[in-house]
Amino acid sequence: AVDLYTQAIAMTPKNAELFADRAQANIKLNYFTEAVVDANKAIELDPSMSKAYLRKGLACIKLEEYQTAKAALETGASLAPAESRFTKLIKECDERIAEEAGELPNQSVDKTSGNVVAPPASESLNNVAVDTKDAQPTVNLSYQGSAARPKYRHEFYQKPEEVVVTIFAKGIPAKNVVVDFGEQILSVSIDVPGDETYSFQPRLFGKITPA
Repeated sequence: AVDLYTQAIAMTPKNAELFADRAQANIKLNYFTEAVVDANKAIELDPSMSKAYLRKGLACIKLEEYQTAKAALETGASLAPAESRFTKLIKECDERIAEEAGELPNQSVDKTSGNVVAPPASESLNNVAVDTKDAQPTVNLSYQGSAARPKYRHEFYQKPEEVVVTIFAKGIPAKNVVVDFGEQILSVSIDVPGDETYSFQPRLFGKITPA
């Protein structure tokens, strides 16, 4: 089905329905990153298409990107208030977000931010090209004593032209943190001696194409 939709899109590249339908086909094949890319394209072509937001939300949930999923689902729900699946999935996102928040200790924490920010991107049929010539990952850390167990809550948001990661950590020196990115993945690692290495490696919706 994906191949058939791809052929149809090649003939009518401005057809939002085809991108939304290919997103659904990708979801069925467990190609969740590709599904998000297609859903984003459908939304770009037709911002009023509720099913595109639904499919983006479904794919983002599978990718464990609950904040992004919730935002898409809430927009879709405003367009199709009678669709009960939006309410159910938004509730699931809230539960997952609450679970992640529950991992935080009661005391205040510092933010460890790894940001990869690029100028507005150009899009091709199946991926997003991002100019990263001037984009460098940055890490801001403050050291406040011995490190706690390296298990931290994170917030992650991405759109075609920008990726923002915030990891909530406490007492981690900058030398123990590595931020890197490849063709279609961002990697943040926190390595504390004596503890298991913490690693966060979200898969990006589109490929990073250096200028």
